[in-house]
Amino acid sequence: MEFFNQLILAVSVASFITFQVLFHYLSSWVSTRVSPGFKKLSEKQKIEWNSRTVSTFHALVVGIFCLYILHFDDAVNEDPVWGDPALVKLNVAITTGYLISDLLLIFYHWKAIGDKFFVVHHLAALYAYYYVLGQGLLPYFANFRLLAEFSTPCVNQRWFFEVLGYPKSSKPNIANGVMMAVIFFLVRIAVMPIYYERMFSIYGTEAFYRLPFGGRSAWMCSSICLDVMNVMWMHRIARGCYRVLRYRKKTEEDAQQNGKID
Repeated sequence: MEFFNQLILAVSVASFITFQVLFHYLSSWVSTRVSPGFKKLSEKQKIEWNSRTVSTFHALVVGIFCLYILHFDDAVNEDPVWGDPALVKLNVAITTGYLISDLLLIFYHWKAIGDKFFVVHHLAALYAYYYVLGQGLLPYFANFRLLAEFSTPCVNQRWFFEVLGYPKSSKPNIANGVMMAVIFFLVRIAVMPIYYERMFSIYGTEAFYRLPFGGRSAWMCSSICLDVMNVMWMHRIARGCYRVLRYRKKTEEDAQQNGKID
């Protein structure tokens, strides 16, 4: 067990270092070769670009790992409170390293990427993950939360298109916008009933009362806090998607009308 705890610590540290290297070196190196428009960005835009590149990479890694655990880790799925958290701990360790790395970058580059909602989000997640990594509590729920990361690549891609000058009514932008709204809804909003139904099924059981008070508080408070922000973000995304689709439709109708007049 002591060796495994050291492994988890090593994974967290390695994750932190990896994401720092990605931000400071690899993102810019790859971006200049993949997207010529990167060189034309301002220093502030490059900082956010690199931050979002790292965010996308993290989301894909932990999201895929999360799906694997949900489908194949029987111990966690059968006992969501006290099931063997080994694989979940590894996934959460990767995310912990990323969150700490991102928090430091946010504070250091506050004028470029500072956002109080992201600070609250990261701190709430770290508070909950402390109990997962330290005591192995609630592995199913910790892993389930990581499903939300699948919406991150589309959210970041929307910003990439915007900063590169793609019109909001362009087909790539609209396709990504619709995909973003759909995926965000599926992995952050539609799954809420499943998550809370499982939570309520645990409430009042022996497994629940074996949880320390701090663990229960972290579980419930962080869940509510994160989902309030998810609903707020979903509202913004839905409004933005609706405005773009309506603008696109109006543009097409105007073009058809002008074609008839000509």
